[in-house]
Amino acid sequence: MAPAARQDTQYATQKYAAVSVRHALLALLAEGPKYGLQLREEFEARTGEVWPLNVGQVYTTLQRLERDGLVESDDAHDDREKTPQKAFRITAGGAAELAGWLRTPPDMGAPPRDELVMKVLVATRVPGTDVHEVIQVHRRYVVELMQQWTRIKEAEAESDLSLALVVDAELFRLDAVIRWLDAADGRIKRSGHLLANPSKPIKKRGNIMNYKGISR
Repeated sequence: MAPAARQDTQYATQKYAAVSVRHALLALLAEGPKYGLQLREEFEARTGEVWPLNVGQVYTTLQRLERDGLVESDDAHDDREKTPQKAFRITAGGAAELAGWLRTPPDMGAPPRDELVMKVLVATRVPGTDVHEVIQVHRRYVVELMQQWTRIKEAEAESDLSLALVVDAELFRLDAVIRWLDAADGRIKRSGHLLANPSKPIKKRGNIMNYKGISR
């Protein structure tokens, strides 16, 4: 089971929004017909049980998939309310949708609005703020998260491929956060003379996405 603390912070991955439940259900149905409750259970098992899924969300998503012609049910032409015992199967259109999604890179061109990055940026402009102390508070917390994930990896991940992949991704991500915090701390220390006058106007620059070499 994932660390409880990870639910309380922005750096304990916010993948709920990133995970496409729609396509995850299509992937499960590509294996064969399944019931709604079965889909929820298999979704959680296949994702290492770190992204709980509400059964209501499963049926809402299935309704939309059926409406779009990507799945069909045992009684596709029946107006009865969906029940946990209704089996769903993927259609040819659903298989094509899934194949296209798997091969479409996610939008990673623009920097995300990371709350941790914003806090460090803001801290550099607040008079009397010890930016180094702010950074260290966050660094210690991220290290604690990494230790929790490492314990999970040692105890459970080796026997669960899905969980192992999720844990590895989280450890690499958190390691990158720590490396950024260390780099930011060093850069801010070297630029200490610039922080002596936080009221100094900041030079306006163009949108970073307009710089040569960065594709949208």
